[in-house]
Amino acid sequence: MSSDRILMILMTVVAVLAVIPGVPAVAYAPLALVGLGLISGFMNPEDDLLTRVAYIAVAVALPIVANSLDAIPVVGGFVNSILDNIAVAVAGIVVANMLLQIYARLMPADDSDSGSSAEGGGGYSSE
Repeated sequence: MSSDRILMILMTVVAVLAVIPGVPAVAYAPLALVGLGLISGFMNPEDDLLTRVAYIAVAVALPIVANSLDAIPVVGGFVNSILDNIAVAVAGIVVANMLLQIYARLMPADDSDSGSSAEGGGGYSSE
């Protein structure tokens, strides 16, 4: 089982446990969710721009869509809270990916093995 899958399972379990009344340490659930999201984002960075934008859209839109579930009797509020908690974890992933992208753009690229040295002819073949 991959680390990404394990972290997603942990995020889901914490999101569900945070909604159950009477569970101890519920006050620390948002901190745990953000922490798990940050760990997941740093361990499994997304290089694809479309995937990063999708994560941002989920982090923003999921709580808005989940609020409409309050209209469902009995379980609507619980499902809304679970989805809100998952959105908190996704926000951690978004922040980690954003920080990694900023770091990648600030640090100079390693051109030591690119083959574009002056004696190599700029990478062009002489044949």
